[in-house]
Amino acid sequence: MPILTFKAPTLLDSSDLYLAIEALRNDGIVVLEDAVDPDHLAVLRERCLADIQLILNREDKPFNWNPGNLQQDPPPFPPYLFRDVLVNDAVIAVTKGILGPGLKNAYYSGNTALPSPHRQPVHADSGQLWPNLKVAHPPYAVVVNVPLVAMSEENGVTEMWPGTHTDTSVIMQSGDITVSEAALEAQRAISPPVQPTVKLGSVVLRDIRMWHAGMPNKTQNPRPMIAMVHFVSWWPTNPLKFPKGTENIFTHPDLITHADFIETEVDYIASPGSYEYSK
Repeated sequence: MPILTFKAPTLLDSSDLYLAIEALRNDGIVVLEDAVDPDHLAVLRERCLADIQLILNREDKPFNWNPGNLQQDPPPFPPYLFRDVLVNDAVIAVTKGILGPGLKNAYYSGNTALPSPHRQPVHADSGQLWPNLKVAHPPYAVVVNVPLVAMSEENGVTEMWPGTHTDTSVIMQSGDITVSEAALEAQRAISPPVQPTVKLGSVVLRDIRMWHAGMPNKTQNPRPMIAMVHFVSWWPTNPLKFPKGTENIFTHPDLITHADFIETEVDYIASPGSYEYSK
């Protein structure tokens, strides 16, 4: 199943917006190209790459399943806060079309694929909300990924399993977000996974329930990627933390950024945690 891609330097026209929303609803994923200024990404990339060693110096290194996949928060203060990353009009038009009015962003982190032969197990970031469903319920959260470099199979672009957001076997109450081998083989016969080539300046939107896996980065250069999550209005969330005085950066008529704006410095190097780490 090909992943649909749309050019989105500004707001999508009505027909492309409809198609992008339908792709996200039906396939669980859509890509918006030319959505973010490459100069803004260059500023973020330089700082995030410089921060990697600081994070690796932590005793509790925040790896996700393996030492090739590093949880990494971007710097949450100027000059690293950009509206086309945080409150992108084209992105919000699509996520609002899926989640409805009052949607909110309550996540600002990311992951970096380090040069490594390791891959993650196939998993869903969050499963269905209820067990024993015959048909999947509507979406409640969309992951918004902003790559800081062009991504390909060579540098560890995420393996995606389009259509699996409607599978009802992975549920929140089970406590296990990994997908069984039997389920993978059954799905592979219907629609195999893909590793899309993603251009710099693109934003990848995916239903949080969709199966995916971090893949080996076969190059010598880290592959950093920012992640946000847009939630439906009623989903309980904890506030992000940004410096007082940056409130205007996040103002948007359709997206609420659930955040506290504080006087003290945010220790973003120490904040990310690991999960399911194994050597």
